[in-house]
Amino acid sequence: MPDTESTMRQLKSRAQLLKPAIRLGKAGATPEFLAEFFRLLERSRLVKIRFDAFRDVRKVLSKELAAATGSALVQQVGHTAVYYLKPAAGAVRNVPGAPDPGEKP
Repeated sequence: MPDTESTMRQLKSRAQLLKPAIRLGKAGATPEFLAEFFRLLERSRLVKIRFDAFRDVRKVLSKELAAATGSALVQQVGHTAVYYLKPAAGAVRNVPGAPDPGEKP
């Protein structure tokens, strides 16, 4: 979960500009869906999904997806939900073309 209320506001603000990166359809939260969703979270940290089904249980399903991926549910409005995955402590993001942190110059 994001640390402060101001962090949450910043994430919500950034999320408004996002388009849904993945859709959850009639097949549900299959292992393939969860793997792809987690891969997107690791890459982007902030991911918006769209629910194409599950009208009656969207709120519950949103919370279950957050728990299953270890992410925080930033907001859930209508057919969309936004999730944030906080970077692990001490984690270094690999930037394409950048030198490996373990390599000596």
